[in-house]
Amino acid sequence: MAVTTPEWLTAHGSELRANHDGTAYTVHFAGEPQYLLMVVPAEGKFACRVSQTVNGKRFDKGGVFPSPDDALRGGLEDLRHALGW
Repeated sequence: MAVTTPEWLTAHGSELRANHDGTAYTVHFAGEPQYLLMVVPAEGKFACRVSQTVNGKRFDKGGVFPSPDDALRGGLEDLRHALGW
């Protein structure tokens, strides 16, 4: 899936990068990975685990989505809320 960095992330000088197979994404601040978003199967659908890279603290709210794209968008929204943006 083709993913672009959401405007709310670029406004804060960060970037969203996909891994080689498109199942995990990192949010980079100043070129350093700060958050990991992983699309995972859940209840026959998909979820997105959102964690901080330095300590593994989770920020996802456990939402289940019909597609991987929707799960990633849901994970990004969870991160946005956790950051207070």
